[in-house]
Amino acid sequence: MADIFDIFKRLEQNKAAASTQPITHLLVGLGNPGKQYALTRHNAGFLCMDTVCKKYGVSTDRSKFNALVGEATIAGARVLVMRPQTFMNCSGEAVAAAASFYKIEPAHIIVCSDDVSLDVGGMRVRGKGSDGGQKGLRSIIDELGTDAFPRIRFGVGKKPHPEYDMKDWVLSTFAPSELEKLRSLFPIACEGIERLIKGDLDGAMQICNRKG
Repeated sequence: MADIFDIFKRLEQNKAAASTQPITHLLVGLGNPGKQYALTRHNAGFLCMDTVCKKYGVSTDRSKFNALVGEATIAGARVLVMRPQTFMNCSGEAVAAAASFYKIEPAHIIVCSDDVSLDVGGMRVRGKGSDGGQKGLRSIIDELGTDAFPRIRFGVGKKPHPEYDMKDWVLSTFAPSELEKLRSLFPIACEGIERLIKGDLDGAMQICNRKG
């Protein structure tokens, strides 16, 4: 019951903050919409948003900017939590639309995504950089015209062999043990998100970065 009361308390705090604070940050979880993709490797960002929503008492249940969105107060800032519904390869359309509407600079856009170069259980924070082959990040970079936005990348494992099709790999589902490892990272990622919102990139990296 304490958890339920805590969630309601946070919802009320978010409502109060919403009436006085402008939205200053975007927190974007990348994935593909649809139940068939819910537990696939490409949906690590969406899965992280489940933990974010529970921790900060927010629900991404409004449709806006081709995304499901909700508003949360995180580290004292008013944050728009987003799950783009455009499918992965066009994620940047939703992000750019929200950033333009709220006049949010790239440094205040935090993106959570999968990373096939890291083992499951690995996590990496970066303040900028290339897409690393992740097409959702590539779309965001293209739409924003810059790669200078922070991102948290969750390891989803490398392809089992070189000939394995990458699309098939990222759309494959996690084994139960892998999913447990992945989900254990999300509370740590929330701490990293709070540091990033405060402008403490080094602190976020110290908390989050691990090989798995």
